[in-house]
Amino acid sequence: MSDKNFDVGIIGGGPGGYSAAIRAAQLGKKVALIEKQFLGGVCLNVGCIPTKALLTSTDALDIIKKADSFALHVEKVSFTLEGMIERKDKIVQDLRKGLEGLLQSNKIQIIKGKGKLLSKNEIEITGSTNEKITAENIIIATGSYPTEVPNIPVDHKKIYNSNSLLCLKKQPKSMVIIGGGYIGCEFASFYVRLGVKVTIIEALPSILYSHGKDLAKLLTGSFKAEGIDLKVGAKVLRCEEVENGIEVHLDNNEIIKSEIALLAIGRKPLTQDLNLDALNIQMGKHLEIIVDDQMRTSVPNIYAIGDVIGKWMLAHTAVHEALVAVDTIQGIENKMDFSATPAVIFTKPEIAIVGVTPDQAIEKNMDVDIAKFPFTALGKAHALSEKKGFVDVVVDKKTKTILGAQAIGPSASVLIAEMGLAITNKLDAKAVIDTIHAHPTLPESWQEALLIALNRPLNFPPNLKL
Repeated sequence: MSDKNFDVGIIGGGPGGYSAAIRAAQLGKKVALIEKQFLGGVCLNVGCIPTKALLTSTDALDIIKKADSFALHVEKVSFTLEGMIERKDKIVQDLRKGLEGLLQSNKIQIIKGKGKLLSKNEIEITGSTNEKITAENIIIATGSYPTEVPNIPVDHKKIYNSNSLLCLKKQPKSMVIIGGGYIGCEFASFYVRLGVKVTIIEALPSILYSHGKDLAKLLTGSFKAEGIDLKVGAKVLRCEEVENGIEVHLDNNEIIKSEIALLAIGRKPLTQDLNLDALNIQMGKHLEIIVDDQMRTSVPNIYAIGDVIGKWMLAHTAVHEALVAVDTIQGIENKMDFSATPAVIFTKPEIAIVGVTPDQAIEKNMDVDIAKFPFTALGKAHALSEKKGFVDVVVDKKTKTILGAQAIGPSASVLIAEMGLAITNKLDAKAVIDTIHAHPTLPESWQEALLIALNRPLNFPPNLKL
């Protein structure tokens, strides 16, 4: 095989792309990984990692601010947004360097440039060098980009998207966040704890509207307690630049003045310039690539994974899709199952969801038991001074199989893994209850919630409904 011929050619070096490359290399494939900018994709460079690095800084700030609740006295705390941004950049650079080394150690050929399909086996790469390669199988993993709209022009000076806001080093006095989904809420949680006056505008009836009423209600209360102004059921007509900031005009005739704004209304699959039409690759109405449960497109040797397929735009989902795609190429039976995909929102408090939610179970009239256990009844939560929140579970009434779980509160992002494991393996409530959980810990809350679902509460009053 020549230097230009590969078993697998992958366009996009994000979590899906690089995971596919490593797995294919492990199986003995000759792999080319094409990346136009930075390895790690959205997640490592302008998504998961940098936002969580920033939020960790404000988590630490929170602990210092409430030092009195731990019987500690702190004289003075100082910080700068610039310092937090520099810490974030260092983390990203270190991880990016480590990723490059990991790929090289797996003997994967990294090609810098923009990939475009010429045929079902040919990829043209343009950039610092122009070349063509052939590949027996191709995986498209080009990711997504922030959604923009004409009436809210993003200039990256006063109106930002989620990518460019991560580079802002001068702390604003006020900001309007347009969009109350997980991206907008995470940024709100970060900036309000720096002392920025934050307003969220959401067109739907509540923030995190699609994530369930109970979660949205608790986070709404937390945000209001922190001083975040919520404008729900409101639409932005236009944004106008004024001296020292912007004016956001709403459909109820209200005008909100702010120093900067963040447009956070979602992301779109990045399928432009791939030449998909020429190959008759089927796409959906949002220009997402249509795939089957083995990640095949309508062209049998071309696969698509990650944000570009427009399903679960999550890094961890992309990784699993990558493994399914490569296994299929290798002839190993594997299919993608999204039923136990965890979704995590790193607000304060954290939110995590997996499987069927209580709202979904009720809406579908499912024969289930739904049980909730509050952190106010959990010893570890008291020790952490983090009593706000709860976990809840959805259990099949007949089989007692665990169908879904939610958590809002301290370390929800960590807690949800246990329920993901349970749902994936179709475990029943007894399997988790019979597993001895260390005390005092937060995971005990799952045992308690499941005991309530079976009408056997231990650390919660019988017949008490939340």
